[in-house]
Amino acid sequence: ADAYRSGHSAAMDDAASEQNGSRTEGGEALPETSGDTIQSATAAWYAIWTRSNCEHLVAQQLAAKGFSPFLPEIHTRSIRRGKAALVRAPMFPGYLFVRQAMDKRCYVDMLGVRGVVRILEDGWTRLTPVPDADVTAIQRIVEADVPAFGYPHLSGGERVTIVEGPLAGLEGVFVQNKTNGGSFVISIDLLGRSVAVELDRAAVIPISSHRAA
Repeated sequence: ADAYRSGHSAAMDDAASEQNGSRTEGGEALPETSGDTIQSATAAWYAIWTRSNCEHLVAQQLAAKGFSPFLPEIHTRSIRRGKAALVRAPMFPGYLFVRQAMDKRCYVDMLGVRGVVRILEDGWTRLTPVPDADVTAIQRIVEADVPAFGYPHLSGGERVTIVEGPLAGLEGVFVQNKTNGGSFVISIDLLGRSVAVELDRAAVIPISSHRAA
């Protein structure tokens, strides 16, 4: 009788798990969900590649599913009815970010969103998070509402720290293209994309000097 009760209890638990969707197709347990928000113990930023002009659509659908998308935008010039105007556009066309502790269920849910091409990299067991520092830098630029623009991807250069203004403390690459100023560049290597803001040379110092001080 005890064996029957034990086996019956296990079967009931398995049935409840399957009904609640708390197991994957392979049978491994998944994190529990609470309400409309997907709970996680360890979260990281991931880059989502979208179909052309679907960035906002994807962000809205992800938010509706309880995820935390981040779609950075910049002001860019656009010709409308023969007149130039400043409009907001995705900072990295075709991409947005989402912060999540990724498991198979979350991965499948995200891929099911209309407009999503894939989550970088290939396969849910080999996803590559975007460094927190990179996304934090992008968030700081967006929050400061400073003029920013797309820049050719940089994989090296003079590393500096901004020491004044609303972006103080950010680290990036400085490209001097004026007598007393230049472009401060933040690169997202996973995307092969960069974004830049114009700064005076006096607003940055080499990282080596900053750390030595």
